[in-house]
Amino acid sequence: MGIHSAKSLAYAAAGIVLMAGAGLLSSPASAQKFGPNGIARTETVRHAFDSDREAIQVRVDFAPGAAFPKHTHPGVEIAYVLSGTVEYEMHGETIRLQAGESLYIPAGAAHSAKNVADGVSAELASYLVDKNKPIVMLDK
Repeated sequence: MGIHSAKSLAYAAAGIVLMAGAGLLSSPASAQKFGPNGIARTETVRHAFDSDREAIQVRVDFAPGAAFPKHTHPGVEIAYVLSGTVEYEMHGETIRLQAGESLYIPAGAAHSAKNVADGVSAELASYLVDKNKPIVMLDK
């Protein structure tokens, strides 16, 4: 990753932290409509980053025990846990994060996420991904 790309990614991450600190990303979990898998995804931002990529932020709410199956993204993801505890599986490793902790997920890295808290957990997923590709690709 070049210096320009690293700086741009750092600026995007700083924006996430500022928005979270200002309360702009919070919404009551009770307002979420969970899908049949117990996951609610709310896109908060989508903007062209350059001619080939876009920056996307998605709030992901997990009902108790809900899990998002193994999947990949066509770019990097930074997952920031807003509330609860989320357990990620990546590269054969289990990573457990609590509110206020984050995880960098490289482009194309297969991973999964599960709510291991007693109540609802939420994360803010920030992506820098290739345009015109599905944001989530489930592993087969």
